[in-house]
Amino acid sequence: MFTAISGLIVGMFVAVLSGTVVSTSLPVIIADLGGTQSQYTWVITASLLATAVSTPIWGKLADLVDRKILVQLALILFTVGTVIAGFSTDTNMLIVVRVVQGIGVGGLMSLVMIAVALIISPRERGKYMGVVGGIMALGTIGGPLLGGFLTDTWGWRSNFFVGVPFAIIALVLLQFTLHLPKPQRAEVSIDYFGIVLLAVGVSTLLIWVSMGGSQFEWDSMTSIMLAVIAGVAIAAFITVEFFVKEPIVPMSLFRNRTFTLSVIASIAIGVSMFATSVFLAQYFQLARGATPTESGLMTIPMIIGQMGASIIIGQLVSRFGKWKGWMITGAILATIGVSLMATLRYDTPFPLVATYMFVLGAGLGMVMQNLTLIVQNDTSPTQLGAASSNVNFFRTIAGTIGVTIMGSLLSTSVATYVKDGMSGFTPSSPDEIDALKHLASGNVPKVGELPDAIRVIVESAYGHGIADAFILAIPLAVISVIAIAFIKNKPLSTKNAAEQLRDQAEESVLEVGEAEVGATMSTGTIRIAGAASATPSTGPVTVLEREREREREDEERGR
Repeated sequence: MFTAISGLIVGMFVAVLSGTVVSTSLPVIIADLGGTQSQYTWVITASLLATAVSTPIWGKLADLVDRKILVQLALILFTVGTVIAGFSTDTNMLIVVRVVQGIGVGGLMSLVMIAVALIISPRERGKYMGVVGGIMALGTIGGPLLGGFLTDTWGWRSNFFVGVPFAIIALVLLQFTLHLPKPQRAEVSIDYFGIVLLAVGVSTLLIWVSMGGSQFEWDSMTSIMLAVIAGVAIAAFITVEFFVKEPIVPMSLFRNRTFTLSVIASIAIGVSMFATSVFLAQYFQLARGATPTESGLMTIPMIIGQMGASIIIGQLVSRFGKWKGWMITGAILATIGVSLMATLRYDTPFPLVATYMFVLGAGLGMVMQNLTLIVQNDTSPTQLGAASSNVNFFRTIAGTIGVTIMGSLLSTSVATYVKDGMSGFTPSSPDEIDALKHLASGNVPKVGELPDAIRVIVESAYGHGIADAFILAIPLAVISVIAIAFIKNKPLSTKNAAEQLRDQAEESVLEVGEAEVGATMSTGTIRIAGAASATPSTGPVTVLEREREREREDEERGR
């Protein structure tokens, strides 16, 4: 079975790696391209936004057209976007190309889960989801280590090319090893209006959240217009989804308690997951003065926690069929981990930081993939694509909004802490004067090049500011614990989605047959005392009549 999903696993690794391999080098990239803290956040947000918006679209298409072709198309889109990103000449170009990358990643993130569900039963899926979760953990947390090494060795542009060989390998493996059942629906109806409304609503919301308070005041006309446009577009999208033939986000899914509560839990997990991958790199490089390679090495405790928990718990779920206790434990650990992250300072002893990362990583590893698993286990196979992709959609969109808000808070907090630290400071050398001018520009500083007196102030500001940003994730993490606690503990099925679809088809045939028999018996008449009456030519009643007719003919010939 691992052979059949090998291409999917490699594709998933490529998708996750694309977003994380640049995380440790982003401070270097933005500084090199002359970007600001706001652009720093948007390089990440643009990709996450494209991933979020495209995820439910890919998922819906998976219920309508050939899934294998969709996986390959997503992988090709990602590869093209990645190569172009490596040649970026300014921050704005990088942001635009990251959108193309994000569309491809959205396809891979949702389609891999759907493909696994089609060929593996929920009971067995736990250990495979564990492997997929482990690969995601390796890409999520191991990517920064690889990115730091590449940046220090060959420069930051190499980060965008490292995934290309993996993408080519994945395409070859998918072509020869992946065999998926075709969707049963002959008609393809795509909700184009819903796609436009979703993209406009979510994009405008993120622009409003990320730029409010910095590019414009919250009570300004620009802010009000953006908020109104976002609200109207999202409300219109929800309305449209009730009436279109094939909605991107079927509102009927929310009648399923498991799906609704899993979405709520995914929102909290998404914020914690993306915030960790985005802000840890800044913490180690800007608050502790580490190089990109050192920054990557410092995240190893997170890798061990998340990857180890994902694989081990996945195996245990498959072996014993029990999932709820592990997920509640994971959500509690994630809450504790986020709370500990909110206590970070620039001089926090590294053994403590490592412990905080391990706890948070273990919590995320226990919960992240199992949320998709339990939704797939409690959803009709005809809506498998929509249900699976929408769990990922809400996790990504929440992570995107969360990271944007946290990035905005970080930018404001750092400016405040630097200003407070500089009060009473008098520059005594040309280097200190130049450093103060650079800080005043709002651009991300190269901490290693700052004079010692200013460097300590900046490191302290970033350490405190990043901790403040993590405070926002704490109440969401608590909500995830409550949501998971109320999910019904449904046993895991032993049949995969393809088998369930065949069973449903067979049941439909039996129901049609039974209906035909009932109709025949209700309209047919039996010959009585040799009197003939009109009857249908088929059905159990006419068979009985023919047998009796033959008996009478035999008796007459015998006489």
